[in-house]
Amino acid sequence: MHAIGIDIGGTKIAGAVIDPDGTIVRDLRTPTPAGAPQLIENAVVEMVTALSAEHDVVAVGVAAAGFIDAAQSTVYYAPNINWRNEPFRAKLEARIDLPIVIENDANAAGWAEFRFGAARLVSDMVMLTIGTGVGGAIVASDTLFRGGFGAGAELGHLRLVPGGLLCGCGAHGCLEQYASGRALQRIANELADAGGIGQNLARVRAERGRLDGSDIAELIGDGDLGALTALRQLGTVIGEACATFGAVLDPQMFVIGGGVAQAGDLLLDPIRHAYEENLSARGYHPEPEFRIAELVNDAGVVGAADLARHFASRLPAGPSAPRK
Repeated sequence: MHAIGIDIGGTKIAGAVIDPDGTIVRDLRTPTPAGAPQLIENAVVEMVTALSAEHDVVAVGVAAAGFIDAAQSTVYYAPNINWRNEPFRAKLEARIDLPIVIENDANAAGWAEFRFGAARLVSDMVMLTIGTGVGGAIVASDTLFRGGFGAGAELGHLRLVPGGLLCGCGAHGCLEQYASGRALQRIANELADAGGIGQNLARVRAERGRLDGSDIAELIGDGDLGALTALRQLGTVIGEACATFGAVLDPQMFVIGGGVAQAGDLLLDPIRHAYEENLSARGYHPEPEFRIAELVNDAGVVGAADLARHFASRLPAGPSAPRK
């Protein structure tokens, strides 16, 4: 019952053969082709062909950033790839003789954490992936939530600040603009401009000509007050948003993933504090646990493969439909 998971990122495509326990049996990486979507299709087909050559697999799951329809078939819109109403599953099925599902990358990562990672002992969880943007995934009563049209759980696009910063989705004031890795860079640069506790941030920016995520992470690791202040501000926004999500979803656990989550408790502590400060009826009902994601960069391929395996198990028995 091995399945293949493919995770299409902005810079690389990751693929792996995954066993039923969520263990990676074999993996591959290749740069994401620039240009026409056909090149990405070709890269995925080549990767599946290579991965399935030495292992019997039952299905393929493909995770990609974007809005995916409820049938896990069509990419309505992808921010980093020129996909607009792209029938990606149909195109792959014409070339790959296996059941295929297409899934949002944050959903795939959240499902992996629910099945095999930080949230494996709960039935209801919310995952936030804090990277360049903010991804979201919801599992309610052991079921991945997709919404009526398949594009649910886009938690990064909660309207946080009416009339706020312009988001890549076209709206203003989305959570993603205030709680992402890019937001952390903006906060750090503002502190550098102000001087005082931001003097080390300003020094590094002057020396290197910019202040990026790795620079900030290094200063956080060194205990720099300015960098830690920027991180606490980011965590406060995330915690306030989680209180809003909690009022609607009542999860047992929030899982925080993405590159910024490598800060561990330095990020979780302000998240927890802000959550508690903004929680309705605090003290009168159980409160969720906050944990850092465990699967890190493997979550996308592991989740995509497991979702594909579940999909294949529900198909009618018998030979697969012929491919063109």
